Amino acid sequence: MTDHLTVDAQLCFKLYTASRAMTAAYRPKLERLGLTYPQYLVMLSLWERDNRSVGDVCQALELDSGTISPLLKRLEAAGLIERRRAATDERRVDIRLTEQGRALRAEASCIPTEMFDAFALPPDELRMLHDTLPRLTRSLMSHITEGE
Repeated sequence: MTDHLTVDAQLCFKLYTASRAMTAAYRPKLERLGLTYPQYLVMLSLWERDNRSVGDVCQALELDSGTISPLLKRLEAAGLIERRRAATDERRVDIRLTEQGRALRAEASCIPTEMFDAFALPPDELRMLHDTLPRLTRSLMSHITEGE
C-alpha cells in the first residue's frame, strides 16, 4: 500500500522544487544583466510589447499590482523603464522601456538558448511540459474559483 502523505508523493512538492531550481538556474544569467527573476519577467512582457499599462503587465504575468509595483520602481530606478500616468485616465499608469531597457534585450537574447541547454531534456518532453503546465494552472484556478 502506497502512503500518499509523504513529501515525495506530492506533485506540489515536485513543482515547488522545480520552480526553485529554475529560479536558481536563471540567477547567474540574470545577475549579468542586473535583473532578478521577477524583474526579468516584467522586462520580457515589455520586450514583447512596449508601452503597456500596469494592469496589462499584471494580467500578462498573472500577478497583482502589489507585487508588480515594487518591481517597476526598481526597474525605473535602474533606468530601464519609465512610468507615466495616462493622459486620458489618471488612474492608469503606463510603462515604457527606456533606450537602456530596449538595449538590454540584445544582452538577454542568449538566455533562452542557455536555459534550453541547461534543461538537458529531450525537446519533446520540454514541449509536453510547456503545454501541460498552463492546462494544470487553468484547472487549478477553475477549482479555486468554484470553491469560493
